[in-house]
Amino acid sequence: MNLGTVHHIAIIAGDYQRSKAFYTQVLGLEIIREVYREERDSYKLDLALNGHYIIELFSFPGAPPRPSRPEAQGLRHLAFAVSDLDKAVAELADKGVVTEPIRVDPYTDRRFTFFSDPDGLPLELYEL
Repeated sequence: MNLGTVHHIAIIAGDYQRSKAFYTQVLGLEIIREVYREERDSYKLDLALNGHYIIELFSFPGAPPRPSRPEAQGLRHLAFAVSDLDKAVAELADKGVVTEPIRVDPYTDRRFTFFSDPDGLPLELYEL
């Protein structure tokens, strides 16, 4: 097997319009395409980061919430690389997004913080 890169991450939103606004207006991801799949009563929104396809945001009626804290099995979090963590945290704060206190990775000495999307999915900013 010859894996190249991660192609995309799929997220199911509890409130599609709220999550669409968060990922596009708060995080600044670009909309590639949005389709409504009538047979599933579901939206699918393809989002890009810096021109690279990264997230599929779905709506599914009646989707159950997934526990994320305390640590549950499965995907732990989604991390975004940033060059200036303080600036990124300030931008999120200006948009009403609360972040955890900045921590330092004891193995890499890199700074990082966590915050949540509208459904409580843990997201991380990791300073390069």
